[in-house]
Amino acid sequence: MVKEASKRDRQEFSILRMFFYSGLILSILFVVFIASFFFQFEKLYQNKIYPGVIIDNIRFGGKTKEEVEQYFNEKNKAFENIRVELTYEDKIATISGSEMQARYDSQLSSTQAYLIGRSGNLLSDIYQKWRAKNSQIRLKSVVTFNQEYLEETFDYLSSLIDQPSEDALFNFKDGKVKVFKPSKNGLKLNREKTQEQVLDYILTVRNNNIDREEVKIIGLDVVTVYPDITTENSNNFGIKEQLGVGKSKFTGSIAGRIHNIELAASRISGRLIPPGETFSFNNALGDVSASTGFQPAYVIKDGRTVLGDGGGVCQVSTTLFRAALNSGLPIEERHAHSYRVSYYEQDSGPGIDATVFAPSVDLKFKNDTSSHILIQAETDTVNKTLVFSLYGTSDGRKIELTKPVILSQTPPPPDLYQDDPTLAKGVVKQVDWRAWGAKVNFDYKVTRNGETIFEKSFFSNFQPWQAVFLRGTRE
Repeated sequence: MVKEASKRDRQEFSILRMFFYSGLILSILFVVFIASFFFQFEKLYQNKIYPGVIIDNIRFGGKTKEEVEQYFNEKNKAFENIRVELTYEDKIATISGSEMQARYDSQLSSTQAYLIGRSGNLLSDIYQKWRAKNSQIRLKSVVTFNQEYLEETFDYLSSLIDQPSEDALFNFKDGKVKVFKPSKNGLKLNREKTQEQVLDYILTVRNNNIDREEVKIIGLDVVTVYPDITTENSNNFGIKEQLGVGKSKFTGSIAGRIHNIELAASRISGRLIPPGETFSFNNALGDVSASTGFQPAYVIKDGRTVLGDGGGVCQVSTTLFRAALNSGLPIEERHAHSYRVSYYEQDSGPGIDATVFAPSVDLKFKNDTSSHILIQAETDTVNKTLVFSLYGTSDGRKIELTKPVILSQTPPPPDLYQDDPTLAKGVVKQVDWRAWGAKVNFDYKVTRNGETIFEKSFFSNFQPWQAVFLRGTRE
């Protein structure tokens, strides 16, 4: 029995060994077959794109990179045939494929196709080759365009379409805010959406192989820009009482200066300052130039008093500065004039003034109350007075302003006469006015319930100013 079992075991072992060697031989043959296949495959597709690689539904297996590049270079003519009209109401901008420089990046497209199965990662490359031979690998061609050209086109369209929203402006009367200029919605070109529409069309051309001139009309996406302060919520700002008043006189001003004072004051009047926000005089006033309605009047420039657009604007900033002081608001930026201006001392001591010159010299104060503050201006061109009133909700603060103290004074230099060949002989024209120099200081303190909220000293260093006369020499 033992001998029979041993014999049977030897037979089973022989069978297993036969299967083992048979499997080993088959495995070696399989490996050799696979190696031979890939060797032949690589030899066949040396410097060529593997089969099954498709770009834009076109099979490129067996093609060289150069053949792919040539194919897409020839197809670039399709983009030259397109024209896109971007429209909004009666506004139109036309761009062509040639101007936009839309074209296939033939080199990049051919390189991407060629690199399928040639990444350098053995397992990944074997898989990609197998997939390319037995199924399909689909790619999209790469299309480029001139982004700068599109941006310039959008800039042009924006200049035609974009309109800023306008906050409602208010007047305070009989204890309520009355709207005297309603809010207005603005418009803005959606540049991102517009570019997306243009590029979508370019991709349509790529996919459809357009071979003739075609015009694509795209309606522009224009969004509504809503104002921060609308007419509908005009009575929800907690404006109940007058907080403070600022006054000044401008007797003796020339017609251009009076015009500018009235215009600048009208631009500021009716503005609302939300709680916690800082008011910027320059931002509220906007551009000061002849194109915005301002007239020539005397301004200080480069150490001289000369005629320039906007002379008189500082009368407005000075008066509003006084209103902010008398309302107990924190002054965040204020600049004194270079020299003492007689207008600002007609009803005030020296030094309670504020000059502005955009963009670097501004008047800023903060609404640190819990309610909105309304600015209202009244310009009396007959009596030559300007009044700013600030309205809101009082929190019980009290204001202490000391009288300006002149610390020292410096007499003006002697009058200066300069020959001017543009003036007739015997004609004398004054272009600058004498003023004493002075160092002036006043203190500002705001309290509530006996506690100091803030305090500040304002210092002005006025230069002595020389009177300048032009003396005609022309015969």
